[in-house]
Amino acid sequence: MAVPLFGAISAVAVPVASAQPALSGPATEFTVLAKDTQSIGTAQQAIKAAGGTVLETNTAVGLIKASAPATGFAERVNANRAVFGAAKERVIGKAPKDGAPKTKPDAVEKEGQGTAAAAPKAAAKKPQPIKTDPLDGQLWGQQAVRADLAHTVQRGDKRVKVGIIDTGVDGTHPDIAPNFDRADSRNFTKDIPTDVNGTVVDGPCEFRGCVDPVDHDDNGHGTHVAGTIGAALNDFGVSGVAPNVTLVNVRAGQDSGFFFLQPTVDALTYAGDAGIDVVNMSFYTDPWLYNCTANPADSPAEQAEQRTIIEATTRALDYAYRKGVTSVVALGNQHTDLGAPQPDTTSPDYPSNSTHPRTVDNATCLNLPVEGPHTIGVSSFGPSQAKADYSNYGTEQISVSAPGGYFRDGFGTPWFRTLQNEILSTYPKNVGVAAGNIDADGNITAAGTTAGIQKATAPDGRVGYYQWLQGTSMATPHATGVAALIVSQYGKPSHGGFGLSPDAVQRVLEGTASKIACPVPRTVDYLKEGRDATFTATCVGDASFNGFYGHGAVDAYSAVTHGTQYLK
Repeated sequence: MAVPLFGAISAVAVPVASAQPALSGPATEFTVLAKDTQSIGTAQQAIKAAGGTVLETNTAVGLIKASAPATGFAERVNANRAVFGAAKERVIGKAPKDGAPKTKPDAVEKEGQGTAAAAPKAAAKKPQPIKTDPLDGQLWGQQAVRADLAHTVQRGDKRVKVGIIDTGVDGTHPDIAPNFDRADSRNFTKDIPTDVNGTVVDGPCEFRGCVDPVDHDDNGHGTHVAGTIGAALNDFGVSGVAPNVTLVNVRAGQDSGFFFLQPTVDALTYAGDAGIDVVNMSFYTDPWLYNCTANPADSPAEQAEQRTIIEATTRALDYAYRKGVTSVVALGNQHTDLGAPQPDTTSPDYPSNSTHPRTVDNATCLNLPVEGPHTIGVSSFGPSQAKADYSNYGTEQISVSAPGGYFRDGFGTPWFRTLQNEILSTYPKNVGVAAGNIDADGNITAAGTTAGIQKATAPDGRVGYYQWLQGTSMATPHATGVAALIVSQYGKPSHGGFGLSPDAVQRVLEGTASKIACPVPRTVDYLKEGRDATFTATCVGDASFNGFYGHGAVDAYSAVTHGTQYLK
């Protein structure tokens, strides 16, 4: 492991006039949002006058990264009329303590790992494929969206670029490499060894400079997403919904799974500038699950920070939309109606020990990016088509639904609490080794077997690994893959490129979705599945549109064969 570039930085004290807050504390990164893009130069001057140093500027939306002492700077810079607001990002250069990296909670996504429950023997029956890869018989999600049928008409166009805004993509994985565009891929993050309290976040840097290569994923989340979207149809491992499109890593997530404002905004604006057709966003922007404009439980500085996140994210989504980017976003795993959210007990989730409970006012609080403009929100269902217990829902934000896995689906049947209820996709070897699921020789360990890790070996010796996960993060790439097929089928050359407007993509995606009515009764509890009463959900709407399934389940075959009527 490489030694981090920065050592511990001592506190600084800057003399200031009595009218301004004193500057103190360790050097810290801030994101400062200019009032508008015409005010960028003045905002940069305000940063310097407030005791900060400009590090980089996103001119597309006016977001500026700056370094300044931890205390006093935000209050100073926020007083300038050229500045919309400032948000604290991270302390620079803390040396890591020993310990495991602090990762965002993933109890939902990895719920089935660590169980030895086996699928019913019926799962071993080999399907009669049209054209599939060896492990595709386990991909019930691909069958649910009729990807196999769609591939007889459209497998994707190499001119269509899909951006994976996530924790990275293992571009060397044999199922990813054939479709991976390393030249266009970018990593907008830098590893954070520890937070201000000395708690390990990403851990020691694996690469010199603390910046991972663009074909690397130290978390596994982004690679799983990428495989569902566009794993190659190559007689190896698994295939994706759109197995012939181009995959681009547009990384905004830390190794630990945190997604902070500056990288997220940079990724969105880059997607617009780079000609990306569709982006997949299976995350919320940290540190706030809900960004509230003036929540009384938050300090004035925290309120200003959240207003900055809302405005900067809105500008970035608008920019990407104007540039022709379709944004497909996970609805979230908090088992809540986003139109009537439950109390927020997890924010802010960074740095450590800063969380405080908040009542969420739906009118003034937003879960971002899914509640931002021009987004396609995706909920999750299981193999029985029941809404997954963890999935967010509600008519306010949902667009469509898709297979995301549901470990507890099939109560009363042999399928209940089996890994095969989840979603199988690509898994980086380095992540498997670090987790103890794969040994140094590339063999799956006993722990890996229990976790359901699978290995595929090609005749030429190439090896790929696969893991089961569940979540709206797994549902969203199914919808993204269908969106990519829509662009491939109906896109046209334009301005030297190739594409289809985001509005047209959304119309086809929603219009061709398979309608699913609310369950009877409409209120569903998950008590027998072992959940508490907070998971109880009520479906509002009818078969054409409702809070559980939106306009319906995405349907790849219908999208590429009956989408023309929605283009008018």
